[in-house]
Formats: sequence, C-alpha cells, structure tokens
Amino acid sequence: MNAQNLTTPKTGSLPAEVSQTVGLTEITVNYSRPNIIAPNGTDRSGKIWGQLVPYGFSKTQFGNQGMIPWRAGANENTTITFSNDVKVEGKDLKSGTYGLHMAVYEEGKVTVIFSNNSTSWGSYFYDDNEDELRVDVMSTSTSKTELLTFDFLETGNNYTVLALKWDEKQIPFRIDVDTHKHAINSFKEELRGLSAFGWQGFQTAANYCMQNNTNLEQGLAWAEIATQRNPVFQTLTTKAGILNALGKTSEASAIYEKAGENATISQINALGYQFLGTKQYDKVIEYFKKNVKNDPTNPNSYDSLGDGYKAIGDTKNAIKNYKKSLSLNPPANIKAASEASLRELGAL
Repeated sequence: MNAQNLTTPKTGSLPAEVSQTVGLTEITVNYSRPNIIAPNGTDRSGKIWGQLVPYGFSKTQFGNQGMIPWRAGANENTTITFSNDVKVEGKDLKSGTYGLHMAVYEEGKVTVIFSNNSTSWGSYFYDDNEDELRVDVMSTSTSKTELLTFDFLETGNNYTVLALKWDEKQIPFRIDVDTHKHAINSFKEELRGLSAFGWQGFQTAANYCMQNNTNLEQGLAWAEIATQRNPVFQTLTTKAGILNALGKTSEASAIYEKAGENATISQINALGYQFLGTKQYDKVIEYFKKNVKNDPTNPNSYDSLGDGYKAIGDTKNAIKNYKKSLSLNPPANIKAASEASLRELGAL
C-alpha cells in the first residue's frame, strides 16, 4: 500500500475568494494574494507595476514559451465565474468560469482578458486563441493596498463594479446583469415544479412584473392564474395594476372595485396610494374617504386623505385632514408625516 501525503497549510500568497450577488446572478473570483512585502522581507512598494508585474505581454520561458499577460494574482490561474450571462464593459459574456488575465500598460490602459482556459497554472500556458473576451479599461490611483485584493466597489440591482487593487493602483471594470430577464426565466422554470400547484408562486411572479413594469403580458398571464385560484385583495390588485400598466384602465377599475368590496382598512389605504401612483385622483379621494367613514378614529386615514387632497391641489382640505390626524394622538410615524406635510403647505 502506498503512503498518502498529508495536506499542509499554504504559505506565501494565500488563496482567497470573493463573491457578489447581483439580482439572481452570482459573481465569484478565486485568486491568490501576493503581498507588497516579499517573503524575504523586501519592501516592494512602488516596484510592483512595470517591474514585478511587467507592462503589456512578456516572454515566458515556461509553459507555451510565448508572450503572456499577468495572471491577475499569484500562483494558480485567477478565475472568475458568472452564474448567468452578463455584459462586461458593455460586451456580452456567457455564463461560466473563465481564466482572468490582465495586460497592464504604463500609460494606464489595462486589457482585461477572459480566457476559456481556467485550469492551467497561472498565465504560463496562456493562448490568445482561447480568449472569450477582451475589454480595455483605465487604471486609477487608490490608497495603498498591501495585499492584492479584488473588491466590489459599487453594486446595484443590475450591475456591479469589480476592481483589482494592489499597491496604489486599482483596475476597475463594470459588469452589467439583465436582472429582469434572469428573474423571468427563473420564475418560468420554478413554475414548472411544485410551485405550479398553488397560487402563491404565480402571484409572486405577477407582482414582480407589475412592480418593475417589465414583461407585463407574461405577468398578466400569471396574474390570471393567481386570481382564478385565489381571488383575494392581493391577487386582484396585482392583476388590476398590470392591466393599468397595459393601458386597460376600464378592466382594471372593475377589478379594483371587486378587490375593495371586502378589503381591510390597511388594504383600502394601500389601494388609494396605488391609485395615487397612477394619478387616478377621483379614485384616490373616493377610497381614502371610504376609510375615514369606516373608521373615523383612525389618524392614518385622515393623513392619507390629506395626501389625496394635496395631490389635487386642494390645500384647504389637505390642511384640514392633516390637523384632524394630529388631533387624534397619532403614533410617531403618522404624526411626523402629518407635521411634515403641514410645514410643506405653510400651515405649521
């Protein structure tokens, strides 16, 4: 029997991983982190770029023995993985794992390279025929970073900016994600599983389309299923909201009426603000007045009615209702809202 080697701790440029989720897309970088201070204790500050990391492409005596870029780290190939298709600096890149390389130039330009070869050691076996994408970006100055670091500098619902940082330089590049497209595709797939046998999944998908004003026809189809299976306030108002967004206001109004028949105070309040968002001011006043009639001791109902009157420019009635709200000893958040509105109208 052959003896097996033991796994020992790594030393030197230690491996690291950093991830960021954008929408439903996971972006992960695996790399090793060299230090400005060399293993022998030498301080290499100011000697990283153009010396330790050669500018452009350099000749290697190993591997392919060709002209190679920098491995964007140390040791093994730095890799970047995208769980969905993305755009990098506006250029399409399919989902998958790529070897990440960089050609850094003295004047500040950096060519970021995504290679289909993600398993070779470092850049020694780099072959430009395996490039999937190249983008050019500009490096910028940053505060001193001892250990090479990949950092997500900015992140939104559909984009992020990833940067390599080392010494006093950072190399940022933007990654854009079609979050709505991935969400819709994910909904379609999940609604072929167990979620297809209830109403909640269809309601969630339809509501996403309404809230984000995206894929409205598909959202309406999902809303139809949700309302057929459970015609309650939540599903009905989602369907009506999508119909409104599609310009089918008469159909939407009929469904809103049905939704409001047995709605709670808070649901009617939400419905009023939904009408406010679509500038259907007659409905706004109608539903907020309904709440005041149904519960004349509720300060929030008067604050909401004040918002309705303020929206149509009826300052007198707006002030009247905000003051009525304050007279009913409202909770702190309602009090603050009514007082802010009165100050805005010059009545406090």
